[in-house]
Amino acid sequence: MKLIIVSGRSGSGKSTALHVLEDLGYYCIDNLPIGLLFPLTEQAAQASPKRLRHIAVSIDARNLADEISDFETIHERLGQSEMQVETIFLDASDPSLLQRFHATRRKHPLSDERTSLREAINHEKRLLEPIARLADLHIDTTELSMYELRDMVRQRIVGRREQELALLFQSFGYKHGVPLDSDYVFDVRCLPNPYWHQSLRRFTGLDPEIQQFLGEQSATTDMLASLTGFMEQWLPAFRHSNRSYMTISIGCTGGQHRSVYVCDQLARHFEQQYSNVQIRHTELPHLHTTQQGTGSS
Repeated sequence: MKLIIVSGRSGSGKSTALHVLEDLGYYCIDNLPIGLLFPLTEQAAQASPKRLRHIAVSIDARNLADEISDFETIHERLGQSEMQVETIFLDASDPSLLQRFHATRRKHPLSDERTSLREAINHEKRLLEPIARLADLHIDTTELSMYELRDMVRQRIVGRREQELALLFQSFGYKHGVPLDSDYVFDVRCLPNPYWHQSLRRFTGLDPEIQQFLGEQSATTDMLASLTGFMEQWLPAFRHSNRSYMTISIGCTGGQHRSVYVCDQLARHFEQQYSNVQIRHTELPHLHTTQQGTGSS
């Protein structure tokens, strides 16, 4: 039996994630009071083999503050049951959440005549910290469309076999900010930058021209060897400690050349060792809007 707890700040995409799980056969409950988790799992254990075998519940700031603050105790008790429990926490940057609420004209559950939207968003972050701290998987939805989020939930959560470590290698540009959902962040801005070669500027790290340029650099070879060795040593330790997900973020200046190449090379290497390896190039879908900038890499 499996229980997935979906949490996160309002506007981060919890409903979308829950709908994906419902479509895939999970028995889903939105805004479940935390105190009802134990009766739910007890009922699931007594139900017929197929009914309530896979459950997903959404827990958010509408719960009582005291129950949320005691989530660590609840989480520990659930871990001692026969139910396999995973906690997924969705979040986005404050400006993105503000924009989403303004666009939909929805009321934030913590805002009132004395609490502004910005204050409610900040308060919600502090309130949900006990859940965020214990989450098995963090998903940053700042740059994700609804369809991209649906695909990520399918691939990362549903596509993972039990007791398997799912890896996500994602490239990003430092000038756009470090992804919020990173477990490891590696900076490759010290590598030779193809951007300063006019003939290479328009390509990305997925193109043969960039791959040949970076592949011929001794610094790139050394960097890949160091990162590969580090992860080969420590990823098994996370897997043996029952870690379910790891997100490895590789950053350069603009997220177009070096980080994309290194991210792709690492993912190809670890695909030989892990069955659930995904790649996400954060900046490439938005490349047409950023090519006018300077220092992309």
